[in-house]
Amino acid sequence: MNHVPDDAPLGKAVTYPTGYDASLLFPIARASARADIGIDASALPFIGGDLWNAYEMSWLNQRGLPRVVLLRVQVPGHSPNIIESKSFKLYLNGFNQTCFATSADVIVRLTTDLSAAAGAAVSVHLIEASAFAQERIEELDGTDLDVQEVAIDRYEPEPAYLQSAAGQPVVSEKMFSRLLKSNCPVTGQPDWACVQIAYTGHPIDHVGLLKYIVSFRMHSGFHEHCVERMFTDIMRRCRPQSLSVYARYTRRGGMDINPWRATHDMPAPTYARSARQ
Repeated sequence: MNHVPDDAPLGKAVTYPTGYDASLLFPIARASARADIGIDASALPFIGGDLWNAYEMSWLNQRGLPRVVLLRVQVPGHSPNIIESKSFKLYLNGFNQTCFATSADVIVRLTTDLSAAAGAAVSVHLIEASAFAQERIEELDGTDLDVQEVAIDRYEPEPAYLQSAAGQPVVSEKMFSRLLKSNCPVTGQPDWACVQIAYTGHPIDHVGLLKYIVSFRMHSGFHEHCVERMFTDIMRRCRPQSLSVYARYTRRGGMDINPWRATHDMPAPTYARSARQ
């Protein structure tokens, strides 16, 4: 079925499920948003994925006693679909009154359903209550772009702000900003994030990069698509040899989404939560 965002449960009154129902998952094809920014779906210019954290994951054991865990899901960036976030939450709510014999059974069910919705193999990990204390709060590292005093008056994505010094020696640099905000394309609600950019190439102008990040402030786009737009714009305007764009979005409805897109030679980010998540 060719799902479009307007058909999603997001922004609509819904009846919450009383039992497990995989049909609640609502996939949305990535292809249209990628075509809008000139990405060929058959030859993606990046690697990466979308790391989901669900903080309200529960089910019943065979005696009817509730279990609670943290759920971590990795959706590969090459998957043809994203999973609409409210449908994901509704689907997980269906587990609340459903009995499973073991955690392994839950993992199998989640992996099967989410992989089918995404159209590619999805990785699922449950963090048991005994390991909650090991969960880290750790801010993104690098140069803080937000300390700059800049004047900004554009609040839709403006790639022209991105500039690199082509005549300067190649550098390796990591920077971050806590000022990324975009809006849900369905409800118009704000999506808040911290974004980290790491690259090797001619020096990228810090003022222009900060202005570019802030220019997303009134942009309507899903989290995953915003990160792909950032990756694409920086590659086209600044032409780094290597690039990584990683965003940690604050949670909504008990879930957060953390998209990462990078050139093939860049390491995956180390997982930790920011204080705002």
